[in-house]
Amino acid sequence: MAAFEIKMPKLGESITEGTIISWSVKVGDNIEEDDILFEVNTAKVSAEIPSPVAGKITKILFNEGDTVAVGTVVALVALDGEGDAEETTAPAESAAKTEEAPQTEAPAANAAPEKLTKASGDRWYSPVVLQSAKTANIGKEELDSIAGTGYEGRLSKRDIDLYIASKKSGVPASAPAAKAPAPAERPVASAPVAESTPKTAAPVTSGEDTEVIAMDPIRRIIADRMVSSKKISPHVTNVIEVDVTKLVRWREKNKDAFKKREGVSLTYMPAIVEASAKALKDFPRVNSSVDGYNIIEKKYINVGIAVSLPDGNLIVPVVKNADKLNITGLATSIASMADKARRNKLMPDEIQGGTFTITNFGSFKSLFGTPIINQPEVAILGVGIIEKKPSIVETPDGPVIAIREKMYLSLSYDHRVVDGMLGGNFLHRIAEYLENWEE
Repeated sequence: MAAFEIKMPKLGESITEGTIISWSVKVGDNIEEDDILFEVNTAKVSAEIPSPVAGKITKILFNEGDTVAVGTVVALVALDGEGDAEETTAPAESAAKTEEAPQTEAPAANAAPEKLTKASGDRWYSPVVLQSAKTANIGKEELDSIAGTGYEGRLSKRDIDLYIASKKSGVPASAPAAKAPAPAERPVASAPVAESTPKTAAPVTSGEDTEVIAMDPIRRIIADRMVSSKKISPHVTNVIEVDVTKLVRWREKNKDAFKKREGVSLTYMPAIVEASAKALKDFPRVNSSVDGYNIIEKKYINVGIAVSLPDGNLIVPVVKNADKLNITGLATSIASMADKARRNKLMPDEIQGGTFTITNFGSFKSLFGTPIINQPEVAILGVGIIEKKPSIVETPDGPVIAIREKMYLSLSYDHRVVDGMLGGNFLHRIAEYLENWEE
């Protein structure tokens, strides 16, 4: 009987694993092509995964809440619509059996846990971590002793890779412990692992007058990515005040006709994206990424725009080839993706491939902020609220005090490849495009 393997899809650049949030099917269900199988959260997107085939669900190999490596089989579908009675195994048990099969060549003495998704001390491991441990011949006791930097002390792929690298380089690794410590009591392990271990000033206690709220999967991913970005890139932030009076007048003059003609509101964001895209063409080094000691300049300009979601989380849909779109194209693209983001309808391609990101602090009445770079980009623009301010304006009759529309722009950039002169000139160029907006 033909069986089709449903695998964890790759839903974005640099994505290596995803967390199954919920299953929409159960063992024994008959499904049609494009029926939704499960919902998955990754570092960049939450998505519903459809079935590419019609048939009958014979196995579900992972439970809701499990984090699974990209490419791992998560379910089996009988293409002829019939399943064996033996194949209606419960999810957790099936997952264990699936992971047993490829591990027959592992040394018996020091093999990593083969069937477990958690080890002693109730500590959880993802399949990708277990596979790395198996390949490096790391036993369960040694694996339990490695300090983790993930949520609640979880051992991430980066943690296990650093640990393995330290052993190969001859740097003393942490000694195996009899029991994995609780997250707040994690000891410092070898030097490389210690560098990536978050430092806390003091343990946090809870009591009757406090409430403990577990982060949802998206918030955990955001937290990990923000900490990772600060460790990867030495951040520097420049701030500039911009006179956008001409832009404000242009919008007031055209917004009603634009809404009637295009069906979407004319906001300031399309103009800011256009000015940023032009500046990126003028300063292509800012439109780059870092690979070791190599700088990868992108010939395309894809601008990500941070969108706040109803649940309080954040996602960054990407406007592809932003430099090739006019104001109408930018406005409709931005409005469409923001709406899809808030309805959880973004496709994987719509949240990957960004080369530069913009975040709008002005939406929350903030003057400016110091945003964190969206890896693997090297810069991010923060936009503040537009306010009326008294300003000195030069006229043919001399300087006068006038009411002008002002806002702050802040640029955080990666000091490994963007120095102060480049960062300052790039930010000033965006300001010039906005200040000289044609009414």
